[in-house]
Amino acid sequence: MFVPHATAGVALLELGSGSDADLIATLGELLPADGRWRHAHGSAGHGRSHVLPALIAPSLTVPVLDGRLLLGTWQSIALVDLNVDNPERTVRLSFLSG
Repeated sequence: MFVPHATAGVALLELGSGSDADLIATLGELLPADGRWRHAHGSAGHGRSHVLPALIAPSLTVPVLDGRLLLGTWQSIALVDLNVDNPERTVRLSFLSG
């Protein structure tokens, strides 16, 4: 799985239990939307969006068997993107036989 965007990543975590909100809160603390960023075009704090893929990779490998993702009981895949300037995103999937 790959997200071909300079401001996005994909994360493997539990969703719906508060972990997703914890992730967003943590990213807000690590990457605040303020004027400190040198990459400064776009909305306030846009530069943080370009640092995000260094923390949350834009790619993820997950095994698939019989057309089903082999995730753990509480695992989900989340697209993570703090960039509010562009709401459209693409996710590319590649499958290798094994």
